[in-house]
Amino acid sequence: MVEQFNSIYQRAAERKGGTAALEALLGQPLSPAQLQRYSNADWLSAFSKKVFQSGFVWRVVEQKWPGFREVFFDFVPEKILLLSDEMLAEKAADPRIIRNAGKVLSIQANALMIHELEQEHGSFVELIAQWPGERIIELWALLKKRGARLGGNTGAYSLRAMGKDTFLLSQDVEAYLRAYQVIDGGLSSQSSLKKIQAQFNDWQQQSGRPLQQISQIVSLSVGDNRVGFSRAQAD
Repeated sequence: MVEQFNSIYQRAAERKGGTAALEALLGQPLSPAQLQRYSNADWLSAFSKKVFQSGFVWRVVEQKWPGFREVFFDFVPEKILLLSDEMLAEKAADPRIIRNAGKVLSIQANALMIHELEQEHGSFVELIAQWPGERIIELWALLKKRGARLGGNTGAYSLRAMGKDTFLLSQDVEAYLRAYQVIDGGLSSQSSLKKIQAQFNDWQQQSGRPLQQISQIVSLSVGDNRVGFSRAQAD
């Protein structure tokens, strides 16, 4: 039987050296009003950065990111969509960026996703900002279906990086969910994701906390995450 969230919290606090130490590790997502201050270019930049960070050294991507902004017009989707195949190929070979043709193509594909969703819903930024947390896996699925290379954890990590409240399926969170038999099949199956969403919704009702903090606390309650574990490593 899955634990009550208070029990998970108490164990995480004990492992971290007390409630104050635990609370200091927890992030705070942005409000819908704060999220609406972003632009479509901000979101395209965030998606693109996570795509390039996937399977690569994050520090190198950060160092190269000013070059990416120069090469890709600060990620303004309308400008990216005007690029021909030949122009994209030239940019994929530019030494100012990490030269990966497949990932470069995803920038234009995700620019198109943002443009199309804006046409369908009136505002891409508002669509993300107002998306309810109790259905966050549906937003993951939308990004995966309509975007490029945003499946797995990439879409969710992009949302988290921008301050959108979401849980993350880190190794420690997955280990907890399996240990308490919330799931027993593939992590990315629709059946598993629905069960995970339901469990996080239940924990949220119990605690009143954002999904981000819930998944961080679950992560910090298991595995090797004891005293000395940094905030950057929490989930």
